Amino acid sequence: MANFIRYHIGDIVQMKKPHPCGSNEWEVMRIGVDFVIRCCGCGHRVMIPRPKFEKAVKKILKQAEEDV
Repeated sequence: MANFIRYHIGDIVQMKKPHPCGSNEWEVMRIGVDFVIRCCGCGHRVMIPRPKFEKAVKKILKQAEEDV
């Protein structure tokens, strides 16, 4: 069984391919069947299906602070 990575709103993730602006860092804005991510370089927002998002993420650079 593959490892299950849990993503949270506010996480900064590194994608395998850079955005045309040159940045490959994205902030997770919404989670569900689709993810909404925002480019940390230019602010462009993209809605991407979960399977495509999980395949394209290289690693989590910064995890969101969680309120307990």
